[in-house]
Amino acid sequence: MDRQQDFVLRTLEERDIRFVRLWFTDVLGTLKSVSVAPAELEAAFEEGIGFDGSAIEGFTRVYEADMVAMPDPSTFQVFPFEGAGSGESARMFCDIQMPDGSPSWADPRHVLRRALRKAADKGFTFYTHPEIEFFLLADHPTDGRRPTPVDSGGYFDHTTHATARDFRRQAVLALERIGISVEFSHHETAPGQQEIDLRYADALATADNIMTFRHVIKEVALFQGVSATFMPKPFTDLAGNGMHTHLSLFEGERNAFHDPGDPMTLSKTAKAFIAGMLFHAREYTAVTNQWVNSYKRLFGAPQPNAVNEAPSSVCWGHLNRSALVRVPRYGKPHSARVEIRSVDAACNPYLTFAVLLAAGLKGIEEGYELPPGAEDDVWSLSPEERRALGYQDLPHDLSEALGYMEKSELVAETLGEQIFDFFLRNKRTEWDDYRRQVTAYERRRYLPFL
Repeated sequence: MDRQQDFVLRTLEERDIRFVRLWFTDVLGTLKSVSVAPAELEAAFEEGIGFDGSAIEGFTRVYEADMVAMPDPSTFQVFPFEGAGSGESARMFCDIQMPDGSPSWADPRHVLRRALRKAADKGFTFYTHPEIEFFLLADHPTDGRRPTPVDSGGYFDHTTHATARDFRRQAVLALERIGISVEFSHHETAPGQQEIDLRYADALATADNIMTFRHVIKEVALFQGVSATFMPKPFTDLAGNGMHTHLSLFEGERNAFHDPGDPMTLSKTAKAFIAGMLFHAREYTAVTNQWVNSYKRLFGAPQPNAVNEAPSSVCWGHLNRSALVRVPRYGKPHSARVEIRSVDAACNPYLTFAVLLAAGLKGIEEGYELPPGAEDDVWSLSPEERRALGYQDLPHDLSEALGYMEKSELVAETLGEQIFDFFLRNKRTEWDDYRRQVTAYERRRYLPFL
């Protein structure tokens, strides 16, 4: 038994922890868990927990269903706020294995690990920093009715209201208590919309933190009598929920994106990385924006004069928030980074970080040239003006995005054959289900005169 496993077992005993939840995600990024008693954990470290993989979205076929969840003791965290008077609980993420001990190619965590190993072989460590947006709702209709935001606030407003009072403070305290560091939190542009930004960490730790974050936010919301949603576009006339994500590569202690001699202090590595993300953007968008509703956020502009921060064109810019990839202003060399702004708050973070890293590394490997940056407000340009400037649109809907993904060698190689094939089949089914629906909009518009 290694030292980290021993630490976990001692902590369980010392803190009277009654439940240990073992977490993993399916291909779509849905959190799964199994609870074990502390007395069973030592055996779980040795042998894992067997389960029926055919019951999990995208994991395996019925005739090869046996799979094993191996707890990762480095991810152990105590959840002191979930005990409800009956002892504390804890969680660990798991790596999914086959019965012979080999990694499962259907495990999203393994997909990201493979991408990170490829970066490590080139001397790089990949760091990410997400800005996660979500709505707090006073109700949660299940019949398709418009939900009610908990407040009428706007960007950076200091809202005071009876429902979900001090929500962000309680959420941040809960996150900090389980070791997830928060950099900022504030009210976002739409009524009821919040943003909490996590601190920089290596991409695997960040993906684990995002999955934990979603769970904690929903738990704190329920405790305060409201609900939270990461749905990309829950309101027609309001901004959607994105997850603007800052990315950087380090070579040891040196930020590989920084070059003090460049006018923008961007290294050749950074420029090639950006070029790779732009070149392959339409191929990986089905992963970063995997839901039918995602494209309502990217292309469904909110009401006039409302703020829209979702990019719809493939371009980059220095300090330009209308671009797909933005180069933020920074002070210290260690802070050199790029920001991708299309990513959903509801994505699978493991697969998302894997395809973004793969696209950037491809740009470095192949020496992609970075095109001129966008200096205009891209949102205000007409389609003809965007085409004249050489800006391609992102896919307009999930079906188009799947078409680009299906032809992408980069995405297929990054995800692996099993996830790649399942993802395409699952999302084609989602699109087919969506396009068959007759909506309330159609009935309101057409029934009166057709």
